[in-house]
Amino acid sequence: MKNSMSKAAGAVLGLALAGVLGATGGAQAQALPSVPAPAPAGTAVAGPSAVRAPASVIAQVEAATARQHAFAPNARVVCYSAHVQDIGWQAAVCDGQVAGTTGQGRRMEAVVIATRGVGGVCANAHLAEVGWQGWACAGEGAAVTVGTTGQSRRMEALGVQVGSGGVAAQAHIANYGWLNSAAGNPVYVGSTGQSLQMEAVRIWA
Repeated sequence: MKNSMSKAAGAVLGLALAGVLGATGGAQAQALPSVPAPAPAGTAVAGPSAVRAPASVIAQVEAATARQHAFAPNARVVCYSAHVQDIGWQAAVCDGQVAGTTGQGRRMEAVVIATRGVGGVCANAHLAEVGWQGWACAGEGAAVTVGTTGQSRRMEALGVQVGSGGVAAQAHIANYGWLNSAAGNPVYVGSTGQSLQMEAVRIWA
């Protein structure tokens, strides 16, 4: 079952990149991590090398998620904040808004994600000189962090899984701009094996 999920996830990544990288021969499928189920509500489980965002950033992302949920209690809500080169942690955004930067050549280094109405969230970052970092999960309303800070290390790809239904995302990467959006559960956006930094991301459910 895990192997079939991994193959399916690889196909999603390949489709997401094909429209932009396929013409250059740059899109090369790589082994993707197996996917855990999101953690129970109110819990956070860190991956083996996950960074912990400052408490103020986590509180801001969780509060943004709670506000969005309060406005529309039946909605599927995803809020997130990016850590960006020379900027640090940005303000939280939600439901398909842009986190990160475009047109500035700044690498994304980490991201915090929290959800409501989707049964929790897991995330995994592909990092320069590290590869896939390892899945980290959080329950409903809690935030999860992947990536690194203070290491000048670029994030190259992002994987996201939710507890129920599907999730969608879109990555902006160096030299190519916005890739095609991808939807599924899990979903992978960005690139691997290209040494290309992610510069911005959009996530929605």
